[in-house]
Amino acid sequence: MNLTNRMRQQVTRWMAASLGAAFLFTLIFALLFRGGRSGDDLTPAVPPSAAASASMVQLIEQSSPAVPVFLSKQQRIEEVPIEAYVRGVVAAEMPIDFELEALKAQAIAARTYIVRRMKEQDSSQVPVKGAIVTDTVSHQAYISGDVLSTKWSGKDAAANMEKLNRAVAETKGEILLYGGKPIDAVFFSTSNGYTENAEDYWGKPQPYLKSVPSPWDEKLSPKFKTVVKVPYRTFLSKLGLNGSVAASTAVSGSKVLKQTDGHRVGQIRIGGKLFTGREVREKLELPSSQFEWRLKGSEVEITAYGYGHGVGMSQWGANGMAKEGKSAEDIVRYYYTGVQIGRADGSGSGA
Repeated sequence: MNLTNRMRQQVTRWMAASLGAAFLFTLIFALLFRGGRSGDDLTPAVPPSAAASASMVQLIEQSSPAVPVFLSKQQRIEEVPIEAYVRGVVAAEMPIDFELEALKAQAIAARTYIVRRMKEQDSSQVPVKGAIVTDTVSHQAYISGDVLSTKWSGKDAAANMEKLNRAVAETKGEILLYGGKPIDAVFFSTSNGYTENAEDYWGKPQPYLKSVPSPWDEKLSPKFKTVVKVPYRTFLSKLGLNGSVAASTAVSGSKVLKQTDGHRVGQIRIGGKLFTGREVREKLELPSSQFEWRLKGSEVEITAYGYGHGVGMSQWGANGMAKEGKSAEDIVRYYYTGVQIGRADGSGSGA
């Protein structure tokens, strides 16, 4: 074979290889950009977010078991799938503009609360037979599905519902355990900078309901500080004190005898009578059991710090933690001391 023929064969082989590579590249390119679709290319693909949303709704609305809820305004019992119940609680208990991880922490707490009641068949404070819980803050506030569908309107309605569904679906079945049992996952709005020991408010200790710092509330919550004015005579009456007790004795002469680990009033003497901080809070209808007061004319001006009983998870604190990048699991483990994250069906637990 002469040199000219050899060169011609090399050129021919090179061209064939080049054409083969080009064809293969074109084929791969076409397959990649078709996105794996089949059938008529003019049919638009279903957006992944829409498919995911549909799947989340299915998970929520087809979950079991059913929770019998007494709807206080309608005076009837509604049976609702457990995850749909959790969704109604999160919608009622926490602002939708909170961080997603805070909403997820709320979902875990709400689910734990109802799972514990159902396992123990605890229907305390329910005014009718057949229900395990009411839709009020006596248990957990809850919004039924038909009301929830009209809760938001305008351009943000769909996004809000999707965010709510995510909070529930992404924690589906997750509950908090201590010693292998669901905890009493209580929560409240706003701390005074600390949460409260269970025994310091309710008199009964729980190893997972211990005081922890919650510094986020003061920066974020509009309910961190509240000023209430009460007529002096009303002040005496609500506390059950003699109407003839001098203001200097009842107000200026009051003395805090004990402070709790949560920096709230543990015990106080008013007009010669002893009260717990909880008793004063409830009798005077104060937002918190950390309070201070002074006499202004014929009124008692009371300043309270925090909002709620103070035990368990602070909702505004949870949002503060989420803003700092903490996960829902981080949040619940912080506010509920020593708990594990497990499954409502008992199929396993996390550390």
